[in-house]
Amino acid sequence: MNKNPELTGVELLHNAAHNKSTAFTQEERDRLNLRGLLPAAVGTMITQLDRVLANMRRKESDIEKYIFLSALQERNERLFYQLIIENIQEIMPLIYTPTVGQACKEFANIFRREKGFYITANDRGKIREILDNWPHKNIKIIVITDGERVLGLGDLGANGMGIPIGKLSLYCACAGIAPEQTLPVMFDVGTNNEELLADPVYLGTNQKRLRGEGYFSLMDEFIAAVIDAYPGVLIQFEDFAADNAFALLHKYRHTTFCFNDDIQGTAAVVLAGVYASTRISKKDFKDLKFTFLGAGSAASGIGSMIAQALMAEGLSHEKAHQRLWFFNSRGLITRSRENLPEHIQNFAHDLPDCGFLEAIDIHQPDILIGATGSPGTFTEEIVARMAKIKARPGVFALSNPTSRAECTAQQAYQWSGGQAIFASGSPFDEVMLNGQTLRPGQGNNAYIFPGVGLGMIACQVKTIPDTIFLEAAKALAEFVTEDDLALGSIYPLINEIRSVSLNIATSVAKRAYADGLTEQPEPKDVEGCIRAMMYEPEY
Repeated sequence: MNKNPELTGVELLHNAAHNKSTAFTQEERDRLNLRGLLPAAVGTMITQLDRVLANMRRKESDIEKYIFLSALQERNERLFYQLIIENIQEIMPLIYTPTVGQACKEFANIFRREKGFYITANDRGKIREILDNWPHKNIKIIVITDGERVLGLGDLGANGMGIPIGKLSLYCACAGIAPEQTLPVMFDVGTNNEELLADPVYLGTNQKRLRGEGYFSLMDEFIAAVIDAYPGVLIQFEDFAADNAFALLHKYRHTTFCFNDDIQGTAAVVLAGVYASTRISKKDFKDLKFTFLGAGSAASGIGSMIAQALMAEGLSHEKAHQRLWFFNSRGLITRSRENLPEHIQNFAHDLPDCGFLEAIDIHQPDILIGATGSPGTFTEEIVARMAKIKARPGVFALSNPTSRAECTAQQAYQWSGGQAIFASGSPFDEVMLNGQTLRPGQGNNAYIFPGVGLGMIACQVKTIPDTIFLEAAKALAEFVTEDDLALGSIYPLINEIRSVSLNIATSVAKRAYADGLTEQPEPKDVEGCIRAMMYEPEY
């Protein structure tokens, strides 16, 4: 039934949230002044899904498929989300990584209509006022970026709006957050990308990036404005450069309902993969050692989460951090290094400087984690060395999009003689090696953030401590089956993600109730209450 009876005729057909197109019944066509505006045949969502899926598959490139799907979202929202839900393994790489990286680079050229909200420095003093321009008032989740570190692609300025749009599509499809309860936000404070500044079709603020007090005071105004406009809203920070990412998280995390997906969401999904990997390697988690290539926000966030998990197993702060060695472009992170960013200082050790291979030989890590944004940095020599020192080494090539991965699945398996427990940030196809099928595990943040967001909204917490992400990691790891592990995969199939999100939401909500993070009474059936909240894109 039409849920918005004041809409009729062409106005109804042009409203994406309520349009059913050819699926309007004859009775509805009479009642809603649609007679003559549609072809005679009455279809169903099933026939519509078959048609749009076939049309999408006719597109020759992934970016063309992205544009097609974006147009579908603009004209028939429910059909768009049902298409994702029923074909998540095929469509997630199109609406998010890796295709979203190309979509961001080409954002100005493929822009068709508004799908999010833009804040600029010119809006200072008026942010609360202009928020009233957004048509929906019951906003539950905001994803905000300033576009400075989009995936592994760097500063894309206002083109980074593709990231919040994509993330919130996943919230809707994977966790059942209603589309009208989501708000993508671009914090457009300029770009230092000279190519964009010289591009006449660039849609963002054409100036160098705002820095310092001006930047943070503008964010203060934005945070205060959205809390006033949308009480209880969850704010997710996405794709900020490391310095600002940590500064914003530290500033707001204890007073505001927020988290940073690159720091905390990535950390939780990697920790889940590490937990699951121990069921293949037969090693106790508390005995594992880790070496990181990359020391930015994602890598240090992963390290902090793993250290917390090790401390939960009984290790001291010092011993837990000694298990984690970090390398960046300047070499091993040691205490003798000057001007170390605050977020990495806990991982600086009293060690002589050495090369990466030498550090692997000395440290003897069980897990190698790459978060560099630099493709090919896990060489054959490195992967072979890991396989030499450990029977089942973990090789996590996490950089996105696929073109930025530290190595491919094929390379990791081949160079390790099939012994590597491989995980990546972007999807890779199954690999046949020596007659064995190996399924790479994709450490996709979509396994974590939708479920965490859903669970935290359900129990109405005020802040989100890291214990929630530790709980989410455990819940995800427990969802990995023996069949998954037999194929070498440490993550469940992506087509199970809606069930995964419900499971995580239930687990983190129960943890929030147990830890007194909410003033709401715990319902008898937490899972049932959360399931009842979930948006179903049905006619």
